[in-house]
Amino acid sequence: MFGGIRDRLFRFQKHSRSTRNEFFGTHPSLPEDILDPPHAGRTSARQTESSTDPPVQSKSSQPAVLKPSKTAQQDSSTLDKSLDHSQLHKEHSIHHPTPPRSFFSSSSLAVHPNVETAHSSSEEDLRMPNIKVFSGSSHPDLSTRICERLQLEVSKASLKKFSNKETNVEIGESVRGEDVYIIQSAAGEINDNLMELLIMINACKIASSCRVAAVIPAFPYARQDKKDKSRAPISAKLVANMLSVAGADHIITMDLHASQIQGFFDIPVDNLYAEPAILKYIKESIPNWQTSVIVSPDAGGAKRVTSIADRLNVDFALIHKERKRANEVEKMTLVGSVEGKVAILVDDMADTCGTICMAADKLVEAGAEKVYAFCVHGIFSGPALTRLNASKFEAVVVTNTIPQDENMKKCPKIQCIDISMILAEAIRRTHNGESVSYLFSHVPIC
Repeated sequence: MFGGIRDRLFRFQKHSRSTRNEFFGTHPSLPEDILDPPHAGRTSARQTESSTDPPVQSKSSQPAVLKPSKTAQQDSSTLDKSLDHSQLHKEHSIHHPTPPRSFFSSSSLAVHPNVETAHSSSEEDLRMPNIKVFSGSSHPDLSTRICERLQLEVSKASLKKFSNKETNVEIGESVRGEDVYIIQSAAGEINDNLMELLIMINACKIASSCRVAAVIPAFPYARQDKKDKSRAPISAKLVANMLSVAGADHIITMDLHASQIQGFFDIPVDNLYAEPAILKYIKESIPNWQTSVIVSPDAGGAKRVTSIADRLNVDFALIHKERKRANEVEKMTLVGSVEGKVAILVDDMADTCGTICMAADKLVEAGAEKVYAFCVHGIFSGPALTRLNASKFEAVVVTNTIPQDENMKKCPKIQCIDISMILAEAIRRTHNGESVSYLFSHVPIC
């Protein structure tokens, strides 16, 4: 009795498995335990021994086909959807999107198999990728110094003029997808150099460069920053608009004549300062600087002078001047005491040098032992060199935002501070997305 029941139960389980296989088919992605669960195939040893018995045929020649119920249909559709979602998730996990461009070279991220390979690629690791530095015709020496500190070569560009004095620019290298830095200062033929800078910016912009930054050590038309009389233009604002329209994405400059010029732009402007380099020069080159007095030749430079005096922990003084007209001073009044001390005049620029020469005479009359002058931008136009040679200055110290080689030959009192390391570090930090605020109070290590 029990043997017959066992045989019928075994034949029913076998028939159920064959019917389920016909219903689901042979899906390639279905696991074995879904089509044939482990518990469905569990048989005892006695069932295995009886599996050799011939199966009992049904009355009909064809086996009975079981129609799937509604619950089975829902389970099947749910299973297919889950398989589609799992397959889609698998595809998305395999194909990752392209990562954004990095500021580091692939060689710097690679794992070197041995020490020799690491040493051979050390020079490649130091070089910054995706950057081009172009030089205008105003100050090629400064551009070369900056590129040497960045361990780059000055990018190729042809700068020339046609017979009718029009400026022609040809970019000699591909700048597609690159960060471009164009170095051009307000020196020499200022109008021609400004136009050359605008053309270079536009040429790089329409050549599919990623971004274009104008490095302008001495900003042109910086003194025309306000409407100080009727019908006077604000030329600094016009220059800012021209640079933006040409395609500049970023401006790097040094010691603007007025800080509000930064507000003329709708693009980022980094106004660097030569003050850290000046402080370093004072401490290293001027004897008895601890008892010196920092003097401003006008009221506009009072903030600059007080900042330097505070950092040196010395006194400061101020000279009030009244002008007849541009570049001509009528009267000067000294506010402060310089008797028996070293006087250090500090200004942002020296053009015709009439103001600082009169200030030097005023300081000597007030009892100053020695007089030095520190100016960021040494323009030295007109009779400037003649006046300096006849002045009472011990030395006139300027930076190389404007070329000074010829001026130093004509006037031995002129001394020059190199600020290429500040501009080079600003370019490096800007390119790598780092902060430049460190440069406001420190001189980069050479």
